[in-house]
Amino acid sequence: MIDVLFFAELQEAVGKGKITIEADGITVKSLKTNFLSDYNLENIDHAMTAVNEEYAEEETIIKSGDTVAFIPPVSGG
Repeated sequence: MIDVLFFAELQEAVGKGKITIEADGITVKSLKTNFLSDYNLENIDHAMTAVNEEYAEEETIIKSGDTVAFIPPVSGG
């Protein structure tokens, strides 16, 4: 099981800030692809990803017990 945290518009699209899913040994890229199809999160490819509070690359392997956070880019003026 992994915890997945969503922020800003991603949280609004999913309908909650945290979900727990069954996953082990998948890449960040695969997880993003799954959420793109499951929740239609079009902006997830632009979001920064952190695994256990450290920024992660698309090839980072996610293990059971990890916490993954998707942080969309911030804009402002």
